[in-house]
Amino acid sequence: MAFPQSFLDELTARCDIVDVVGSYVQLKRKGANLFGLCPFHSEKSGSFSVSPDKQIYYCFGCKKGGGVVNFIMEEENLTFPDAVRFLAKRAGMEVPEEEGDREAGRRRARLLQLNRDAAMFYHQLLWQADGQAVRDYLDRRQIRKATAVNFGMGASPDAWDTLLTAMTKKGYTKSELLTAGLAVQGKNGGLYDKFRNRLMLPVVDTRGEVVAFGSRVLDKSEPKYMNSSETPVYSKRRVLYGLNLAKKTKRPNIILCEGNLDIVTLHQAGFDNAVASMGTALTVEQTRLLSRFTKELVLCYDNDNAGKIATERALQILNNSEFSVKVLQLPQRRTESGALVKQDADDFIKLQGAAAFERLLGGSENGVEFRMAQIAGKYDLADDQARVAYSEEISGLLASLSSAVEREIYSVRAAEAAKIAPEAMKLEVRRAFKRQRAREKRVELRKDLNPAAQLQPKERTLRYENIRSARAEEGILRLLLLDEGLFPPTPPLEETDFSSPLLGRAFGLLWQAKEAGRPVTLAALTGTLSPEEMSHIAAVCQQPESTQNGGRAMADYIRVIREERTPEDGRDPLLAATEKYKDKKGTGGKQHG
Repeated sequence: MAFPQSFLDELTARCDIVDVVGSYVQLKRKGANLFGLCPFHSEKSGSFSVSPDKQIYYCFGCKKGGGVVNFIMEEENLTFPDAVRFLAKRAGMEVPEEEGDREAGRRRARLLQLNRDAAMFYHQLLWQADGQAVRDYLDRRQIRKATAVNFGMGASPDAWDTLLTAMTKKGYTKSELLTAGLAVQGKNGGLYDKFRNRLMLPVVDTRGEVVAFGSRVLDKSEPKYMNSSETPVYSKRRVLYGLNLAKKTKRPNIILCEGNLDIVTLHQAGFDNAVASMGTALTVEQTRLLSRFTKELVLCYDNDNAGKIATERALQILNNSEFSVKVLQLPQRRTESGALVKQDADDFIKLQGAAAFERLLGGSENGVEFRMAQIAGKYDLADDQARVAYSEEISGLLASLSSAVEREIYSVRAAEAAKIAPEAMKLEVRRAFKRQRAREKRVELRKDLNPAAQLQPKERTLRYENIRSARAEEGILRLLLLDEGLFPPTPPLEETDFSSPLLGRAFGLLWQAKEAGRPVTLAALTGTLSPEEMSHIAAVCQQPESTQNGGRAMADYIRVIREERTPEDGRDPLLAATEKYKDKKGTGGKQHG
């Protein structure tokens, strides 16, 4: 991305990282930095740090970090150019773009506009003669007109090129329709509409953009549900259906369901806090998105095997997170023949009503209770051997709870279920907890005994080949970022002198910024380094470094690099640079108080 560097410097200067991050994360000052719950992974204790002085963020839990642009890229799921445009709009700045860059932004804007026009086209068809079959289907599903309008529902006719023809008349190209996932190319090379004879459900993100479509067939044909494939404007892992509406709810929680039509029915019944994942199990990215709007989740998946598995997976993702998690288990439905069958939220609301669902919602189990019930269901607790096996498995679950009070309470409940003495169950849980802590301590000990492993970057592609040299290279970067006065008149090192290509590249970029008279900050690296590389540099910057006797420290770091580097031609290219640097600064180096 070829934004002028002067523009990027002004943008990052105007967009203070504390202000920007603070609009997404509740921050509290601890010393020189501010801390909060990380928006990029689930946690209960705040390991997310923001440095006002360095204008960087870093999470000590998930190891993500960078400058203000990186934060917006990660939080809003934007590319670097789009994150820059996002911040520029926020700061009231006009973006100077080259023709190629403007073209990339134009293509993205065109895709979003195409999705909006397609959604409007489908919605208008719903109320015309071609939409009769879909309206009949909505009537059968007891979905009211006002609800259909609220969700922007539409109809795709039983024809091959209705949308294709309409959108090309509006000036969209066939290539754009393919890229947006609205058209499909046949074996003969011709294009046809992807969605045909279906109820259309536009997927709207939290910024109000139509990014994709869900659909439901009107008859018994397959596939029953069809969603948009991923596109430049849509990632299913980062979107939740209905969240654009649910984020406005006055209710204290958000209900997470499986199907889009479950969400429609729940909203119609007054539960405007319901959302659904896009054909996938709950993802970490979706939990991060949810954390911006609520701290309490209710899992309401179908009551079949697949639903139970989805619930368990969601609980694993949410384990020890900042969320308060409950599980609403829908009862099975008895048919006229007496058979018990599964039902989803849509079925339950229609058969039992909103008041009954409200009662279920109020009596929801928490995540621990749900998992305990699932374990109990695996064993015949009238059998002694089964009770022993149950005790072993349940004690492992309870040992994973961080709260001693919770372990105590649920140990008693588990003992009651197995009809054994509470003290015996408490003893089993304590033993399991001790074993777990012992395993954790062994892992920590192995780390302590292998400090080199702790120094390695998280990403394997960035791993250091020479730890001692890399540590010195990290120190040079920290010193230069802390005190621009430590820059000598000429570079004491070349990028190729660094054992780590990443650290050498960062050094070169900082030097270029200094020579150009620009601010020497981590922001100078934004746009050139990848998010993974920026995260590692942010981690490097978080390590302690003193500028006291900074000149001497710089010279020592250069010496270490010289010692670790193997000269290729018999000469020592760093010795002269080190001595020259010492001469420039004096015998004791530059003094810093």
